[in-house]
Amino acid sequence: MISFELGVEDLADTRFALSCLNETVYSLRVLRDPGLHALHLPWRGSVLHRLDPRDADRLVALVGRRLALPDFLTPRPTAFATPLPEELSVVRGTPPRIVRRDLEAALVEGPIPADDASAARFRDDTCDLLQRYWELAVEPVWPRMRLVLEADMTYRARRLALGGARLLFADMHPNLRWHEGVLHIDKMIGRHRVAAAGRGLLLMPSVFAHKPAPPVSPEEPPLLTYPSRAVATLWSPAPVPDATALTALLGAPRAALLALLAEPAPTVELARRLGVTPSAVSQHLRVLYATGLVARARDGRHVLYRRTPLGDRLAVPPGDRPATP
Repeated sequence: MISFELGVEDLADTRFALSCLNETVYSLRVLRDPGLHALHLPWRGSVLHRLDPRDADRLVALVGRRLALPDFLTPRPTAFATPLPEELSVVRGTPPRIVRRDLEAALVEGPIPADDASAARFRDDTCDLLQRYWELAVEPVWPRMRLVLEADMTYRARRLALGGARLLFADMHPNLRWHEGVLHIDKMIGRHRVAAAGRGLLLMPSVFAHKPAPPVSPEEPPLLTYPSRAVATLWSPAPVPDATALTALLGAPRAALLALLAEPAPTVELARRLGVTPSAVSQHLRVLYATGLVARARDGRHVLYRRTPLGDRLAVPPGDRPATP
């Protein structure tokens, strides 16, 4: 069990953060053990199909025998949402002795760097590897992940406002227990108690965490990565556009115009097809153009209009869209 002693000032300094690096590193557990989260299996299969096998082996080797991760790869964020290059810059500044300490504490399989020079090379090579992995596996889905994570934080902040720390932690995970100012985290490889001592508590939801995960080392300040709510919605397919809903959103005339603009057409032709005046069509086209749903180009005496990719996403069901290169 790992425990965090939190005083009044620490509770006042309890806050949330997002971390690109944290999610990237925690996703390595799913690569190593697909049974942790069956929901992520489609994502895992897609990533492994595109990932260099040598990189995959090196990434999986960063996960310890009991699925612990080296603390130096998940540094405490200094802002709400720190960009990945800044987080990796912090990792590159980790002293070699800390790199070796954290690899040993996480029970990472394989040889531990024997000296400072080899530990520094290992650290820097790992940062380069994680950068490539982020770009291939996590960055393409990060906007969707961020929506899920921010929704969880909104829920947790409301729980904290309504019932304090006791309500905040009550339904976060069965392994968490709040009692008399101490947060207990069960089923950990570590067995220590950390006094926050004015450093506060940083909470980080994760779509890839299968249970609460504090730092392995007792020397690190209190930080808790925990499983986010609503992960099942992450890989849900986007809803198919509904013509009725599109009409309600844009109005019938503009929805009809958008449907006609799969191919370039001038105002006069659009008016003829819709049975309205060119001036009425021009008025609606100005709105569609201003909102980025249609583009225009001059062809001699005529101005031709056509749907933009954004307009296509609104007007065309995903299965009917042309393949993109």
